[in-house]
Amino acid sequence: MSSIDLQPTLIGPRVTVRPIAPSDWQDMFAAAADPDIWALHPASDRYTEPVFRAFFDNALASRSAFSFVDRKSEKIIGSSRYHEYNPTLSEIEIGWTFLKRAYWGGSYNLEVKRLMLAHAFTSVDTVLFWVGETNWRSQRAMEKIGATRRRGLHSRPLAPHPHVVYEITKRDFQSSPIWTAQEDQ
Repeated sequence: MSSIDLQPTLIGPRVTVRPIAPSDWQDMFAAAADPDIWALHPASDRYTEPVFRAFFDNALASRSAFSFVDRKSEKIIGSSRYHEYNPTLSEIEIGWTFLKRAYWGGSYNLEVKRLMLAHAFTSVDTVLFWVGETNWRSQRAMEKIGATRRRGLHSRPLAPHPHVVYEITKRDFQSSPIWTAQEDQ
């Protein structure tokens, strides 16, 4: 199994997924400062500046985080990152994802996930998604994109609250009409 570039630039029809930069702070915080984005999340106060600052600084330090940029407006609309790359298990996690509410309910999440999954599957066989146990909105989003829920509840030092874990395998990604269909534009 080859190593993976944890911060490529990925370009879709409507969104560019690019490495997060220190200069993204103001626009990223503006995108994240909506309490409704975080209402169901284990860190429900992430819309506040000090909590989001810690999240943002951690994203920069991870060297595997992204800014989502709407190609039409050139505004930051969200973020995500790769985490826990495990070449032995041929797995990686996609997480810490959020989108501005104006981009919910459509196909923007599908577009950014398609870009990130396609890149991840050049190096791994399975992609994981950790979702807070009570975050039904994100759980539904995972099911909508065809992820399969693993049994039980999970936790780890970085995610001490109970989480459910979803996965998408390379085989499912390559054969699912969700991922092979042309993106709505």
